[in-house]
Amino acid sequence: MSEQFHRIRRLPPYVFESVNALKAQLRAKGVDIIDFGFGNPDMETPPHIIDKLVETARSPRTNRYSASKGIPGLRAAQARYYKRRFGVSLDPDTQIVATLGSKEGFANLAQAIAAPGDVILAPNPSYPIHPFGFLIAGANIRHIQALDAEDYLREIDKAARHSVPRPLAVVTCFPSNPTAQVCDLEFYKEVVRLARRYEMFVLSDLAYAEIYFGDPPPSVLQVDGAMDICVEMTSLSKTYAMAGWRMGFAVGAPRLIAALTRVKSYLDYGAYTPIQVAACAALDGPQDCVADMRAIYHKRRDILVESFARAGWSIPAPEASMFCWAPLPTGFEAMGSLAFSKLLMQEAGIAVSPGAGFGEYGEGYVRLALVENEQRIRQAARNIKAFLANKDKHINTPSHIKGDECG
Repeated sequence: MSEQFHRIRRLPPYVFESVNALKAQLRAKGVDIIDFGFGNPDMETPPHIIDKLVETARSPRTNRYSASKGIPGLRAAQARYYKRRFGVSLDPDTQIVATLGSKEGFANLAQAIAAPGDVILAPNPSYPIHPFGFLIAGANIRHIQALDAEDYLREIDKAARHSVPRPLAVVTCFPSNPTAQVCDLEFYKEVVRLARRYEMFVLSDLAYAEIYFGDPPPSVLQVDGAMDICVEMTSLSKTYAMAGWRMGFAVGAPRLIAALTRVKSYLDYGAYTPIQVAACAALDGPQDCVADMRAIYHKRRDILVESFARAGWSIPAPEASMFCWAPLPTGFEAMGSLAFSKLLMQEAGIAVSPGAGFGEYGEGYVRLALVENEQRIRQAARNIKAFLANKDKHINTPSHIKGDECG
């Protein structure tokens, strides 16, 4: 009998596992780790959202099973958000389904639309659920380098033209996790044009729509004709500091929304009703809290980029998202992102995510999440300065400490 099940065999070793294990070991020894590794918001959920949760939870009726596709009021609130933010009209009954975060939405959409042998075009580096959700569903992934939005666009055309069978769908993610790239509406217009030409669906991840430091990111659904072939995932996790609440949405093409809704109906009863009601309060309530959080991320970004540069590590300032995508410091390139991440944690007490964990084209980079306060960021910069002052020693660290393995 095989030692591993078929779907498990298709999943590669989890690159972040050894980094997380090292983090746990160091913390168990009392080491203070400044953690930029996990994109877990540290801000408080706005009080009016929590108040609505508590108020609703007191009603016995709300402790029953909820609606898998989301309560009507929540889907209507999401439709109002899209109209207000993007000028896009959505039918709450046929074009919106509530999900348990965008991650669950992607995973179950993959189960709903993909079959073994189907080809999916996915960005690389990428948030892991984009390719792995489809790998678990049995599909084949064609990885496309996505370190630059325009390069990604050109490669979509090439990959679609030369793939056999023709790709089922193409995944987009802007603002990007992990690279923090942004795109404009012209990018989406070209993606939709290519998708129509090659008869593909477009699956857009817009989880970071409200964390931006310049122009507000657009939605692919603003493009004429997109509604027939596109589904877009959004999330309240980062926008309202509700990551643990697990509340997101899939919106767009009725055919795709119907497929996702049907699969979900077999798997869950939806989020806890008071959470859905509180999510309505988030979407329909005062939005100054969103602007306040955006300003905090903006200030953290500026402090990190400025202080790390003074310490000797130049990091590009992202235009959006809660992440910085940083090339390895000069001299550490040959070490690789996984070994560098482990060494940085051991020698400087700083946790980052190795770029290799987001795909082969992420090698040479690390991702830093803006989830530590200003004081901790400045402390991290001091640690970095001391770390880089001993660069030669660290570069010559024995290989058993560097750890080139990916698991």
